[in-house]
Amino acid sequence: MTSDTAAADSSDFEAFRWVDLRTATRAKAGLIRTLRPRPAYSRLLDLAGNDYLGLTRHPEVTGAAAAAARRWGAGATGSRVVTGTTELHAELEYTLAQLCGTEAALVFATGYAANLAVLQALSSPGTLIVSDAANHASLIDGARLSRAQVSTFAHGDVQEARTALAENTKKRALLVSDAVFSVDGDLAPLVELGALAREFGAGLIVDDAHGLGVVGDRGQGAAAAAGLAGRADVVITTTLSKALGAQGGAVLGPRRVIDYLVSTARTFIFDTALAPAAAAGALAAAQLLGDEPGLAGRCRAIAVEMAEQLRHAGLDASQPAAAVVSVRAPSPEAAVAWAANCRAEGVQVGCFRPPSVPDTVSRLRLTARADLTPAEVSRAVEVLARTKP
Repeated sequence: MTSDTAAADSSDFEAFRWVDLRTATRAKAGLIRTLRPRPAYSRLLDLAGNDYLGLTRHPEVTGAAAAAARRWGAGATGSRVVTGTTELHAELEYTLAQLCGTEAALVFATGYAANLAVLQALSSPGTLIVSDAANHASLIDGARLSRAQVSTFAHGDVQEARTALAENTKKRALLVSDAVFSVDGDLAPLVELGALAREFGAGLIVDDAHGLGVVGDRGQGAAAAAGLAGRADVVITTTLSKALGAQGGAVLGPRRVIDYLVSTARTFIFDTALAPAAAAGALAAAQLLGDEPGLAGRCRAIAVEMAEQLRHAGLDASQPAAAVVSVRAPSPEAAVAWAANCRAEGVQVGCFRPPSVPDTVSRLRLTARADLTPAEVSRAVEVLARTKP
């Protein structure tokens, strides 16, 4: 190693020394996250993943994904506007639009990318974005990247959102909310937000990642169940990685908006398209949902039963609107210890701590699945109650 190289190495190290200091601070606050590769098959009862309908390993879903990989290859080979759009993508978009009741749909590589795309492409410095304080990080980041003025209203507070829109001095406005919130699993006041957007001439952006496949009489999603799908002033985003058990994201809405995104959404134009296998898996799952509409109701019923049993056991559990149930923990450290205790007892749960939770209250997060048995639900509740720190 030459002296110049050694100096460069030393300089690089000094440039990132601040990382050590911040890591130490985060460690004291119990906010260090670690990666734990999971095996293909595990004896743990999984209440941490987002496979709400139990379709990730369904033979029709995995079979469709495998066949697509053999036919189309492992990757999409390019962005959607170059070589990345296959017949599978087009069929998936048609199926999603039919399921959710919108004119059109556009598939992205991830749900995160879909949210970034919508807020970046449909706003500008001349736009006001009125956003729920508990919105997902992808919506928050999309608002930041848009360069629009952002006004945040208290979680679920329609009156505060009204005030922000009434005071708007910009040319355009977007009202933005999750449908089902990812931390506590509660449902946004979508009907009221829809009326508010129409009253003030604002566009309404609804992230239905946790509603698609779970909410509605046939799993069409929370936005559709609230009567918002198909409206000219409503755009819905969602993910293909939860109830549909695959990967990817989508934007659904008026045809003119979808066509506009094809030419303006940076995460659509400059990102490699969703892999054909994932598109085929999501398509098969969406078709299964149409064939078995009872899956959605079964998942919701299991979530409600789980929450009731948790509360009966003396735990502070949320009231689920879809598949997510959260249980409050006294501190980040306690949440981490509690999740570890559950894992040691054979039950895997999610652990949500700041900054993932905007209200700074740490939680364990449990996800119901349509294929959970009553015995599994009871076992999970018993373990949580017994292992609480």
